[in-house]
Amino acid sequence: MEQNATHFAAPGAAAPDLPVLDYLRRQLAGTLEPGHRTPMRYPTAISRLLGFEIVEVGAGTATLRVLADTDLHGNQQGTVHGGFLVELADAAIGTARSTLVGPGESFTSIDLKATFLRPAWTGELLARAHPTHSGRTLTHYACEISRPDGKPVATVTSAVMTLRGDEAAGR
Repeated sequence: MEQNATHFAAPGAAAPDLPVLDYLRRQLAGTLEPGHRTPMRYPTAISRLLGFEIVEVGAGTATLRVLADTDLHGNQQGTVHGGFLVELADAAIGTARSTLVGPGESFTSIDLKATFLRPAWTGELLARAHPTHSGRTLTHYACEISRPDGKPVATVTSAVMTLRGDEAAGR
């Protein structure tokens, strides 16, 4: 369920958390104001470290971009490392899922499968994640990573479990 509720705080009170989707849309539009926050961390530490950037979000969807460089992200064959591609897809899937997190909820991946289709070298890689099936507790996602010529490099699928109540606490 998409949450687009507007939150108002009394003067001098801390602003309430924005729903993740609203927060990320404001971040992309450049309209985040001091005090705007969300219960999830954006950008994530791993995304900052690896240079991943969110470029588009919707309810349950996300597109991330990275400028790949085989001098930084390469394997022994001189192409972008498969583990780097999997982390990019996982970040896109996690971002997509986070846009639907409700109050008192969190989530965790329970599996992830990558299929590598062709090599990638230096240049922009885009990872587009979307749900393929949504249930009350499990949501299945697909993510396609494409290289600068638009050809797919890898497809990644993942099942994500929604955590509620005590299971979500501290996550």
